[in-house]
Amino acid sequence: MSRRIRMAGTLLAASALTMGALTGVASAQVDSGRAAAAKVDNPYAGAKVYVNPDWSAKAAAEPGGSKVSNQPTGIWLDRIAAINGTGGAMGLRAHLDKALQQSGGSPTVVQLVVYDLPGRDCSALASNGELGPTEIDKYKTQFIDPIAAILSESKYANSNLRIVTTIEIDSLPNLVTNTGGSATATPQCDTMKANGNYVKGVGYALNKLGSIGNVYNYVDAGHHGWIGWDSNFNPTAQVIKQAATAEGSTVDKVAGIIVNTANYSALKENNFTVNDSVNGTTVRQSKWVDWNQYVDELSFAQAFRQELVNVGFPSNIGALIDTSRNGWGGSARPSGPGAKTDVDTYINGGRYDRRIHIGNWCNQSGAGLGERPKAAPAAGIDAYVWMKPPGESDGASSQIPNDEGKGFDRMCDPTYTGNPRNGNNMSGALGNAPLSGHWFSAQFQELLKNAYPAL
Repeated sequence: MSRRIRMAGTLLAASALTMGALTGVASAQVDSGRAAAAKVDNPYAGAKVYVNPDWSAKAAAEPGGSKVSNQPTGIWLDRIAAINGTGGAMGLRAHLDKALQQSGGSPTVVQLVVYDLPGRDCSALASNGELGPTEIDKYKTQFIDPIAAILSESKYANSNLRIVTTIEIDSLPNLVTNTGGSATATPQCDTMKANGNYVKGVGYALNKLGSIGNVYNYVDAGHHGWIGWDSNFNPTAQVIKQAATAEGSTVDKVAGIIVNTANYSALKENNFTVNDSVNGTTVRQSKWVDWNQYVDELSFAQAFRQELVNVGFPSNIGALIDTSRNGWGGSARPSGPGAKTDVDTYINGGRYDRRIHIGNWCNQSGAGLGERPKAAPAAGIDAYVWMKPPGESDGASSQIPNDEGKGFDRMCDPTYTGNPRNGNNMSGALGNAPLSGHWFSAQFQELLKNAYPAL
């Protein structure tokens, strides 16, 4: 699953708040006569979080994997067939039934990634989807409607489950950064902006799923190294609002945003801030920061949720941060700031994020597990989550024929020398990677080794 970047500065000349309390209860009753509870302010607060047995078994089978195999991870509904289960993987009903068992009657969060838009992932190939750019009706009737029908069954809708849906990773931000003749634009993204099917699809999903009493929608908002520039920040908030008010949806059907999904940006850079300067030169002029207003995900998430409030979302909207692979521990983790020789030496010597370039997103070498999933860890943040299951590949490092609609993206090839989205740098990807979503043992071992906090 890819993450895109819009660079600023010289390269492209671009320039305890909780989530929304939504009202209402489901009208249906379970056999016991108990009605669904009203939506809570933060679904993670005071709740268990479902552990996916499929992922847990793969993690536990790895050397050292039992240290994390009990952690909750996201369930990726990334094609129509995934709803009923594919290749031995559990389907949606099976997961919900297992979650009810795990809950023991206590509130329990189930994390779903809803990810099958027409023309999906328009600026990359590794996670292209099965639906063509114009197949919005098929998306609605064969993907969203069946998911909503299952979630609406009284067994689940009137239970102690809290269903968190993270809506269409890599969609709306692409309409801002990778369209309109910019250096990062692609014809596919221009098509999706012109036909409106990203906005329509997200709006339809928000409306249909958000109408269910125990479903909490979180919309993908990219990450700081993609949306953190002034040229992208407010426009992305505006397009999220456009989608949140499309196809019958309203802003009240958005519980929050999720940032850094399946990405590697550091949660908190402690060795420098965006306000630092070296010998009178702002660190924003460094090659790494490159005029961005943010240097880590926590500050970005807190600021972006406030920007959504500014454009008309409820004042208590929340945010999730995916910390599954942004720990950057191990021997390469700096113990303090870099030398104040110049801004680049200062930043490169002190930054936790050890990627070659912040635009690199595929199976990154040197990455580690980040903060463990945790409810309400900081102001404005509903939870740290592992929405991308550690050990599942971002994309194949070479062409692999498949029936999943997934292409080969050179950003997953360790020999690739780059493009404008990563400043024409090496990709930093691990070799011998399988298709996106498939188990990648070597990556899982690297994530364990470089975990921070350490295991």
